Amino acid sequence: MKNTESAENYLETILILSQRLPVVRSVDISVELGFKKSSVSVAMKHLRENGHITVTDAGYITLTEAGREIAEMIYERHNFLSGWLISLGVDEKIALEDACRIEHVISKDSFAAIKKAVGSQFSL
Repeated sequence: MKNTESAENYLETILILSQRLPVVRSVDISVELGFKKSSVSVAMKHLRENGHITVTDAGYITLTEAGREIAEMIYERHNFLSGWLISLGVDEKIALEDACRIEHVISKDSFAAIKKAVGSQFSL
């Protein structure tokens, strides 16, 4: 199944929040992304149906192994690409925005080649 940019962003956000918070809930995601709770609820339903997250009866959201794999891949790309662009002299705000777009469309092969050519100093 091909992941959408939106799904990848939600998974990445869940990963980031899980590193900062004891538990992740839809309301946390809503606040972090500035989205309506209803939009986040629909997205969580789709992620759950696709096997990327589990949701407890108390509403706590956890990444599945498949969800974590995608989230970590996107998060690594984001950190590497934004760090690399900043090191090239790109304004931080622009670098973060560009990395967020590039991280979803770059192929595994191209990302691996860039990492190899640049070095891994910008990785997680």
